[in-house]
Amino acid sequence: MPQRFTLVWTRLAEQRRRQSLSVEQIVAAAIRLADAEGTQALTMRRVATEAGTGTTSLYRYVTNKDELLELMVDAVQGEDEWPAAPSGDWRADLTVVANGMRVTMLRHPWLATELRSRPTLGPNALRQADFALAAAGGATSDITLASALLGAVANYVHGAVLAELSEREDVRSTGMSQDEWRSAVSPYVREVIIDSGNYPQVARRIFEAEDLSHDQQFAFGWNACWRA
Repeated sequence: MPQRFTLVWTRLAEQRRRQSLSVEQIVAAAIRLADAEGTQALTMRRVATEAGTGTTSLYRYVTNKDELLELMVDAVQGEDEWPAAPSGDWRADLTVVANGMRVTMLRHPWLATELRSRPTLGPNALRQADFALAAAGGATSDITLASALLGAVANYVHGAVLAELSEREDVRSTGMSQDEWRSAVSPYVREVIIDSGNYPQVARRIFEAEDLSHDQQFAFGWNACWRA
């Protein structure tokens, strides 16, 4: 006989009335831990300690780490206010979606990876998904195409965010800022790229190109998507 599958959202609705420690407190503790140390630090024991309860007590609220992660993903997606309904300008509305996704994923670096797995079905995630689909629906009445358009938006945001987070991780792991790294590799750059004359376009970029901020790079790439 197949195992019965119960969504965490269904069970929590029944449990909330008789719980002393709120699920929200546990989820908030888990988010703090993941923000500081990554999801690899999310053991039930660590989360229980962060929440000020016992590990055994924690299992009365969430049954495993996967369930906890689903609650965390939905909680952070409800942190920022989104418009109640699309404006009717689908490009502007999808820009709201893209910027909202980026801000949340940069605030919680573990989120980008979690959103690449199965979709969450919590209330905050569903509200955002409904708004996003309605926004994409301004470009086409075909729900399949609207969904594909939204997928393209999500892919762009994920790629941009992961690149930015990767740079953050490089700084953290090496202990070197971007300027310090450039100073360290400058002898190689001078000898191999500039003085050799073998890579004129790369040399030109080094001398002439401006360094765009992450916000500027994201906006440029986003606008370029619509010009392509």
